[in-house]
Parts: sequence; C-alpha cells; structure tokens
Amino acid sequence: MKNRSILKKQTTSRNLLSACVIALTVAFTALLPQLARAGNGNVTPPPVPATIQVQAGNIAFLEGHAVGTQNYICLPCAISTTCPSGFAFALFTPDATLFKDNDKQLITHFFSPNPFENGMIRATWQDSKDTSTVWGGRAISSTDLDFVAPDAIPWLLLPEAGVQEGPTGGKTLTATTFIQRLNTSGGVAPSVGCASSTDVGTKAFVPYTADYFFYKAQ
Repeated sequence: MKNRSILKKQTTSRNLLSACVIALTVAFTALLPQLARAGNGNVTPPPVPATIQVQAGNIAFLEGHAVGTQNYICLPCAISTTCPSGFAFALFTPDATLFKDNDKQLITHFFSPNPFENGMIRATWQDSKDTSTVWGGRAISSTDLDFVAPDAIPWLLLPEAGVQEGPTGGKTLTATTFIQRLNTSGGVAPSVGCASSTDVGTKAFVPYTADYFFYKAQ
C-alpha cells in the first residue's frame, strides 16, 4: 500500500509538471509573434483621413511621440473673414522633442533652411543620436472631426523635401519619404492678443503633443 501511495504521488507530480510545461509552451508560442514584431521594429500608424494617407509603396519605419510648443508671432495679415482685424498669429517654428515609448529621446523638431530648396524654411526633423536630418515639403492638412480634436492643431502629411546624413555618416532619417503628424493635442494659435498694431511682435508659445510617423519606400 505504501509503494502504491508513493507511485500515485509521483504520477500526480509528473502530470502537474507536464501540464505546467504545456501551459508555458502555449503561452510562449502565443507571445512569439509579438516579440518578433517588436524585434523587427514594425510601426503601425492609426487610421487617418483619406486626404493624408501615404501613397502605396511606402511603409512606416519610425514613430516618435512629440512634446513641445507651437511658437507664434503676431503679424499684419490681409483683411479677410479669417483675419478681420488685419492682424493674426503666424507660426514661426515648432519646438519639440520626439521620444520613444521608453521615454528615450529620439528626434528634435523645428523649422530650418532647407539646403536642397535654396534655403527655403521647412519643417525639420533631426535624429538626436546621429544628427541625420529630413526636411518636409508642402504639408497637406486635415481637421476632419472624426479624427482631429476641435481644440488641436491639424493632422498633417508631408512629403520628404530633402535628407542629409549626419557628420559621421548617420543615416537614420535619410530613408524617409513621407512624414505624418497624427494624434495631436493642443498647439492652436491664441484667439486673443493679436488685434492691433501695438500687438505686432507679440509671441505665444503654445504647448502641444503629437505622434510623428516616418515612412520609407518598401
């Protein structure tokens, strides 16, 4: 009887161990595709309005979560329904840092002269590590309320208008073909403080956040 009891306990232990091994194997097998995707660095942008979709043949390869300000200055403008006073805030540069999901600094974002367009001022992204740079071309914007919050700056699609390696040959951003600005929050120009000639030159630094997606040719 004693031997049967010991044998029964050993059998039960082996069964429990086998069950645990099977459970772990199943769990790990289910996790493998996720690990593979993370290891491959795949980036999945959210749905966007049709007007700012990236054309076929391009794939997102880098994502950065931006925190910064949209910087405005009060200037004279043409009198119209959108500028009845003759003065309005105009964007003179963004000033933002893009981070990875682990809060590691990835890219800085600002306006700068594009050497590939005779110094035209363009939206600029510079890799924080290798200083490779991409300049964005003319932006296509969307304020579609199905996607964009009413109190946020528009979502954008910008084609690449020039890329440059870093001084030591860094190439992180040189493959870029398109940039999207999505999931925006804040950043809208003030509605007051720029209504007369005495306000000209007044600056406003408006906090904003956004997600930027960088695409390359497949």
